[in-house]
Amino acid sequence: MPQQVLTDTVRVAIHSPDAIVRAGLVSYLRNDRRTREVPPDRIREADVVVVAVDLADASSLDLLTGLCDKPEARFAMVVGKRWQADVAAAVDLGVRAVLWRDSFSPETFIRTLLTVTEGGGSLPADLQGTLMEQVSRTQREVLSPRGLTASGVSPREVDVLRLVAEGEELSEIATRLSYSERTVKYILYGLMKRLHLRNRAHAVSYGIRTGLI
Repeated sequence: MPQQVLTDTVRVAIHSPDAIVRAGLVSYLRNDRRTREVPPDRIREADVVVVAVDLADASSLDLLTGLCDKPEARFAMVVGKRWQADVAAAVDLGVRAVLWRDSFSPETFIRTLLTVTEGGGSLPADLQGTLMEQVSRTQREVLSPRGLTASGVSPREVDVLRLVAEGEELSEIATRLSYSERTVKYILYGLMKRLHLRNRAHAVSYGIRTGLI
């Protein structure tokens, strides 16, 4: 995915039940010209929403959608004690960075916010390992038995989509892949229906955008 180019200050909303923690995080923003605070009543305008909690658990994840329900919302979590939440679920909800409260500097905080705004992410090594294990288990136990990859698209669907992107007609794709033309149509339109893609051009655009082709 292409990264967003920053042309203005990063707008940051901060939520913390601890007034002292919140004041510290706000001071980091005010001391760096690249960031500015967004008040709570305008949280949907924020490029990044920082959520500071002592313990990250299921209730913390419920808090995220309550704070900002924008589908494209990006969260950075500052955690005081330990992580007890589902890492994959957190990522699905928009968590793009996690910082341990007792082990980061103002410079690290600002750099993390810039990284998240540019489309990147930053997770501690142990959480990265947990996430990778969850992805691997899902692939092994759920997707592979159904002939799907982690993207939810099967290898033969990727093959068809790639040839469509190259401008091949369905009859030509059938010849190249040793399928019948009817099978190629079934593969392509099954993919489009499952992913709610309007037409072939939309399917190709999706494939390029998600890195499938």
